Amino acid sequence: MSTKKIEEIIGKILLEKSLTLSVAESCTGGLVSSILTDVSGSSAYIKLNFVTYSNEAKIKILGVQEELLKTYGAVSEQNAAAMAEGTRKVAEADIGIGITGIAGPTGATPAKPVGLIYIGISNGKKTEVHKINANSEMERKEIKIFAAGSSLKYLKQFIEENY
Repeated sequence: MSTKKIEEIIGKILLEKSLTLSVAESCTGGLVSSILTDVSGSSAYIKLNFVTYSNEAKIKILGVQEELLKTYGAVSEQNAAAMAEGTRKVAEADIGIGITGIAGPTGATPAKPVGLIYIGISNGKKTEVHKINANSEMERKEIKIFAAGSSLKYLKQFIEENY
């Protein structure tokens, strides 16, 4: 059984397959980027990462359409997909991942509870979005950690299934 951490496994696969990655984060606030860059040599595959917390940043930096945000909201499947696609294009990376959600304790609505997270992953040919729900009783930081860990799990799975 391997004792490698998921970020090391992802890095090894990206290096072996000569793939690059760009990350756009909202609710995780840079945590996924931090974990991925904890791996020595990650500059070989990490192109450009963003914390696009505001809608304005999502629009200006990632090219997310304002109409999409008005129609579906920042915390939506559509926005996660647009963030993943946008970061991939802007960074000219092989793979883009976009993470958006409600870390709480404020910001929730009946339709979008605390702990709702969307993780978008795109390689230009395929874009997929995963919807997860953290326990709404979790503290904000715990939700961010859960979202980051889930993002890495889905990223690894995406790479393995598509390359």
